[in-house]
Amino acid sequence: MNMPEIIEKKVQGQKLTKEEISYFIRGYVAGTIPDYQASALLMAIVFQGMDAEETAILTETMMYSGDVVDLSSVNGIVVDKHSTGGVGDKTSLVVLPMVAACGAKVAKLSGRGLGHTGGTVDKLESIPGFNMQIDNDDFIKIINKVGLSIVSQSDNLVPADKKLYALRDVTSTVNAIPLIASSIMSKKLATGSQGICLDVKYGSGAFCETTEKAVRLSKAMIDIGKQMGRDVRAVITNMDEPLGNAVGNILEVQEAIATLKGEGPQDLWDLSLEAGETLLLQSKLFVSKKKANEALREVIRNGKALDKLAEFVAAQGGDARYIYYPDRFEKAQYVVRIYANKAGYIQHINAEGIGEVARKLGAGRLKKEDPIDYTAGIILNKKVADYIKKGELLATMYTNDDKAITECEKELLEQYQIGPDKVDKLPLIYRVMK
Repeated sequence: MNMPEIIEKKVQGQKLTKEEISYFIRGYVAGTIPDYQASALLMAIVFQGMDAEETAILTETMMYSGDVVDLSSVNGIVVDKHSTGGVGDKTSLVVLPMVAACGAKVAKLSGRGLGHTGGTVDKLESIPGFNMQIDNDDFIKIINKVGLSIVSQSDNLVPADKKLYALRDVTSTVNAIPLIASSIMSKKLATGSQGICLDVKYGSGAFCETTEKAVRLSKAMIDIGKQMGRDVRAVITNMDEPLGNAVGNILEVQEAIATLKGEGPQDLWDLSLEAGETLLLQSKLFVSKKKANEALREVIRNGKALDKLAEFVAAQGGDARYIYYPDRFEKAQYVVRIYANKAGYIQHINAEGIGEVARKLGAGRLKKEDPIDYTAGIILNKKVADYIKKGELLATMYTNDDKAITECEKELLEQYQIGPDKVDKLPLIYRVMK
């Protein structure tokens, strides 16, 4: 067995065996297969694809290239949620405390966000004292006691994906469903959860531009789950405008807290409810969406969901007072209000563009080692389908970088399309798949 033969086989559109895929992954991680051969195979996969069995084998081989978390000592079915990424996506901070308050066991490993704003790790680390670096024993203890723990990924979790993704990023081989699905699912499966709810986003602020691509990616990941004995379901959601009103780490934590109090934006609440119902069904705590829905609404009404977030934060060293008193959070030095330059209906908001402005304000990073300003970000005071008068408040920017303000003011206005015709919002939830 050798790489030129494996590459040629895939170039011809033939199916690779488990032995061939394992040979490739093991050799590439070990450094015995050079980048030029690995990139040749990746490009062949981009053009020829992989079937469901090949994709599952690739995922499993990548999964076992490093550490695998053992959750067998957790009492109950363990569930996890993953989002393919979007602007203003703080759903995990809402839905996971909700389902834990209903009795579910939730284990989540998260990475740091690149690009627009921070990931779940960065949002949680904006809470003073919060510790993402806890060992596996404490991870299990917190899940059993609190029902929820979120930690950062270890350096040896799926090293094959880290190495392959770096290569894909510089060889234009990112955009292939089997490679995307195996990248996501190898990490999710390595965390050990039995039930995984995927929030697969499409639109201008998402990786998948269209619903068709989002459906194909969802099906590929669900098929991987089935072949590996896991309950994987997908909620396909619209990211043609930012989720909620807040974009930026502390701003998003504050919006998540407001939502757990029953005071958050409608779109964030609707998505949290849908994902929460799915996770509770996967936990086998409820047999119908109706009962799961009622339970989720009740833990919002009685305050147990907010209490669960505070309990989780405290268990990982964070100052839970910030959950009950979010005004304690540090504030940006500069607050800049952006006003509409004409009247009309907001017909479109470029989610990706809003995210890029937030990054320039300091809320995101281009490289993992870049610093991040937890206080920076944007509040959207108007969303798609809203009517706005000329001179009315459109959005508010927060930053500590006074040099970024002028450029970001202009760019932020450019992300809005305002016109005379009334428009309807696209449905937030396109489809639920299992």
